[in-house]
Amino acid sequence: MTTELLAPAGGREALVAAVQSGADAVYMGFGAFNARRSARNFSDEEFRAAVSYCHLRDVKVYLTLNTLVTDRELPALAAEARTASECGVDAILVQDWGVLATLQKIIPDVPLHASTQMSLHTLSGVQEAARLGMTRAVLARELNREEIAEICQKSPIEIETFVHGALCMCYSGQCEMSAVIGRRSGNRGACAQPCRLPYGFSGRADGHPLSLKDANLALFVPEMMDMGVACLKIEGRMKRPEYVAAVTEIYARLLREHRGPTRDEQKKLALAFSRDGFTEGYYRGVRGREMFGTRPENARWPEDWFAEVRARYEKENLRLVPLALECTIRAGQPMTLTAEDADGHRVTVTGAVPETAQNRALMAEEVEARLKKTGGTAFSVASCAVTLNGGLAVSAGALNALRREALAQMEALRTAVPARRTFDFVPPKTVKNSADKPLLTVSIHKAEQLSEELVALAPARVYVPVELLAQLDLSPYLGRTEFFAVLPRIYRTQDEDILRSLLEDAAKKGVTGVSIGNLGHLPLARGLDAALHGDWALNVYNSAALAFWKEQGLSSACVSFELRDAQLRDLSKCLPCEAIVYGRLPLMVTENCLNANESGCRYFKERPASVPADGACASAPELTDRRGEHFPVLRSWGCRSEIENGKILYLADKAKDWQSLGLRFAQLRFTTESASECVRVLRAYQGETVEAPENITRGLFYRGAE
Repeated sequence: MTTELLAPAGGREALVAAVQSGADAVYMGFGAFNARRSARNFSDEEFRAAVSYCHLRDVKVYLTLNTLVTDRELPALAAEARTASECGVDAILVQDWGVLATLQKIIPDVPLHASTQMSLHTLSGVQEAARLGMTRAVLARELNREEIAEICQKSPIEIETFVHGALCMCYSGQCEMSAVIGRRSGNRGACAQPCRLPYGFSGRADGHPLSLKDANLALFVPEMMDMGVACLKIEGRMKRPEYVAAVTEIYARLLREHRGPTRDEQKKLALAFSRDGFTEGYYRGVRGREMFGTRPENARWPEDWFAEVRARYEKENLRLVPLALECTIRAGQPMTLTAEDADGHRVTVTGAVPETAQNRALMAEEVEARLKKTGGTAFSVASCAVTLNGGLAVSAGALNALRREALAQMEALRTAVPARRTFDFVPPKTVKNSADKPLLTVSIHKAEQLSEELVALAPARVYVPVELLAQLDLSPYLGRTEFFAVLPRIYRTQDEDILRSLLEDAAKKGVTGVSIGNLGHLPLARGLDAALHGDWALNVYNSAALAFWKEQGLSSACVSFELRDAQLRDLSKCLPCEAIVYGRLPLMVTENCLNANESGCRYFKERPASVPADGACASAPELTDRRGEHFPVLRSWGCRSEIENGKILYLADKAKDWQSLGLRFAQLRFTTESASECVRVLRAYQGETVEAPENITRGLFYRGAE
C-alpha cells in the first residue's frame, strides 16, 4: 500500500504550492461549512477549477464539511455537497452526525471520511465508522505509535494521521473554550485559539500551560508507512502558501525515499514555522512540560528562503504528466497522433492530410521536436515515436494543432467527473414539541454528591461516571430514581475490557442506563439490558443528528450546549431531548494532565484508568487566565484533565424559558459542588426560592455561538 501525503489548501496559491511540491491529495473548503472558516477557501467556480487542476495532475481533492450545523444551515450545506459531487471531489470530511446521514442520502456515491473532529481514538470507534459507511478515519492527534499501529492492523477502513503542524490542547471535537468564553465555536470553524493565551496557577497567569508546540513526526515517516497508515496529513490551512510548499516538499521526499529527515531538512522544517521547536510527545507516548511552547510575537517568516520556494512552485512545472506519443504521417492519409499516460488513458486524434514536398521533405526529428513543445500545459513528453513516409510536407501549424487537440482530449479524460447519483435534500420530519415540563436530572462528579437528601428530591435520573459506581452503594436509592453509567469520553482501546466489566457490574447494582459520548461507546454497551442515552459530548446539533442517533438505538439524547434557546425549541425531537441548564460547562479535555505538569503526580507515569484521585486532583486546582478568571481543573479517566468554566451556568430563575422548549429532561451538572450545594440547587430548580450562587453565567442559552 502506498502512503498518501495530504496537504492543506487554504486558497488558490496554497493549492498550487501543495500540488507542485508533491502532495498526493489536498484538503480544502468552500462556503461556510468547514473547520477553518477564516481561511480564504474557494468559491464554487474556484472549487470546480481547483478540482480539475488537481485531477489533471493526479492529485485527489477532499472537501472539508467538518463542522456542526443548525437545522437552518443544513439545506445550504447539502447544496454545497451536491456541487462538490458534481465537481468530482474525491471525498468529504464530516464531523456532524446529521451531516453524515444527510450526505449518505443525497450523494451516496461520494466517499465520506470521519474527521478528527469526531474524536475517534479507539479501534472500536474506527470499526463503528466503517459500519456506518465511512471509508477513512482521521485519528485523534493524541494517540501513540503502538495505538496507531494496532488500529491500522485491525481497521477495516483507511487510517489517516496528522504528521506535522499545530496541536490543539483539547481533543479535537471536544473543545468548548472558545465557544463558551468568546462565542466563537471551534466546532463550527471559528476557534479564537484561547489555548495560546497566558494562564497559570495560584492566581497568576504567568505561563502558557495550554500552548503545545507543533508536531513534527518526520523522523517516523518510514515507521508509519510500514505500520500501514494510509495517509499522512499536514496541518496548516491558515498558513502561508510558502509554508505549505516547504513542508510538503520535504515530506514528499521522505515518503518517496522511505527515510527519515536529514539534519538540514529538520532545520528547514523549523525555519518554516515552530513554537520553541517541535514535539513528538504524543506519538512517542510521553506527556509533560517539554511538549509546550509559544511563538515569539516578533518572530519573522524566512522571507529569503520563502522567495526561493515560491519561485519554484509558481512556475507550475514541477508536477507534469508524462505522455508517450505515437505519430503516424503517411501519404494520402490524415495524420494521427496517439497519446497515452501512465494511468492508461489513451487518446487518438487526426489532423490534416500531408502534401507532397515541393522543396525540402519533412524529417521525423522535426515532427518530434514540434510535438514535444508542451510548455504552458500540465504535460511533458516521455517518449515520442514517429512513423513518417518520405517526401512529405506538413506545416508547423498543422502539427501544433494536432498536438493541442491530443493534449486537450487527454486533459478532458483525466479530469472527467465520475457518474454519480444525486438526490434531493429532504428535511427531517417535524415532530411537535411536547407541552410537558422537562424532568430534572442530575450528573455527579464525586461520590459524596450522591446523598439521601438529593435522592429524596426525586430527580428523574442520576448520571454517574462508570468508574465512580464501584465506590457507591446504590441499594438505598433504587426504585426512587434511575441511574445511568457515564462512559468516559476519552479512553483507549486497551481500556475497553475494564469499561465493559464496569458496565456489567453497574447493571448488577441496579443501573438501568448507559450514557455514551463517543462513537466507540456503542459496542461497549451492546448486549446490555440498558437504555442508551446520548451524552452532550456527542455534539448533537440538529434534527438530522437526533434522527441518526435514534437509528443507532438511543432512547434519549442531551443536545449541544452551544445551541441557543430558539434553536433548542425548533429541533424536531424524534428522540426525547435533554439540555444542560445548570453547572460548570466543560471547556477542554486534555491528554496532558495540567496538575502533573504543574506540580507532579505520583500516578502520572502509570496512567491507571480508575485509581482514587490523589490530593492534587481531589482539591480541583484552578487555572487562572489573564483577566483573573479561575477555571477548576478536574481529573478524568486515565489521568487526563478536564477544564471547567469558571462561571456557573444558572437558569433556575429563568424556568419559564427552558421549560417551554419541548425538552423531556433538563440536566443539573454538578462538578465542584458539595453535597449540600447539590441539594440546594436542585431545590431551586424545583421552584423553591433559593439564593443564586455567585459568579453565574447564562452560558450560550440566549446568545448561541458563531
